[in-house]
Amino acid sequence: MKRVSLTQHLVEEQRLNNAITAELRLLIEVVARACKTISHSVGKGALGGILGSADTENIQGEVQKKLDVISNEILLEANEWGGHLAAMASEEMETIHPIPNRYPMGEYLLMFDPLDGSSNIDVNVSIGTIFSVLKAPEGMGAPTEQAFLQPGAQQVAAGYAVYGPQTMLVLTTGHGVNCFTLDREMGSWVLTQRDMRIPEQTKEFAINMSNQRHWYPPVQRYIDELLAGKTGPRGKDFNMRWIASMVADVHRILNRGGVFMYPADARDPSKPGKLRLMYEANPMAMIVEQAGGAATDGRQRILDITPTSLHQRVPVFLGSKSEVEQVTGYHVE
Repeated sequence: MKRVSLTQHLVEEQRLNNAITAELRLLIEVVARACKTISHSVGKGALGGILGSADTENIQGEVQKKLDVISNEILLEANEWGGHLAAMASEEMETIHPIPNRYPMGEYLLMFDPLDGSSNIDVNVSIGTIFSVLKAPEGMGAPTEQAFLQPGAQQVAAGYAVYGPQTMLVLTTGHGVNCFTLDREMGSWVLTQRDMRIPEQTKEFAINMSNQRHWYPPVQRYIDELLAGKTGPRGKDFNMRWIASMVADVHRILNRGGVFMYPADARDPSKPGKLRLMYEANPMAMIVEQAGGAATDGRQRILDITPTSLHQRVPVFLGSKSEVEQVTGYHVE
């Protein structure tokens, strides 16, 4: 079987759908190269002296791991000089990172969660990088935070890398979802799954059950029905899976079906959910929808939400369409 590299795949997509510009192709290649570098650091673990806390906090008030900081730096440095970006934004940084004046300014905006699932870093469980690409608004001068506040439906590309037993890159440019596996010996990304589709029917769900006492009634009702199993209203047994790394949980759902939930709860009504709209929910929603699934905040499609701030949080329900529609229906009622 002929091996198709990431570059070849993107060039063919450029010709076929005229969907991606040469600049966007280069941008995706640079992000993929940065993910390769992060994968190398992750793989070294304790041998590279990169485990443990960096003893700093990010803008979210979360303690940063050394690898969070390293991954953020890798992505910034890799993407600064190529000429295809106007600015970047990261979950780890308070405000945007404009491209330094010494480099040409491009027409795209890049957002990323440099290392998702950082609580798993020190215990050798799958973690990942999530990224999202927007086009800069027409006639934009110096980039501002405002330029980034576009609904997820306007993303031109989204993807994630998962650093597990294999390193994989899952990518969409709006024409389906494809998966590439890193050939560590050759150092190249090889296409290993074309046009991924989320299975329609599922018997798996992912949620942090320890927060159950804080859930709102629609989530409580939905989970109670799943847990009732064969004898309950759903008439079948469900399994729960929870990796506490969104990338790993979504990757499983993409391959096996299921529903991933991080709902808002009663603990802090001012925080609508834990996940960030721009760095996590939007890119994952685009990928999931492109694979035939659905993604909502419990009331509306995630990709239709117009962001009001760079680090806005949002409840997330995504995965197999019928399940997402069911739990969303309970909220709407």
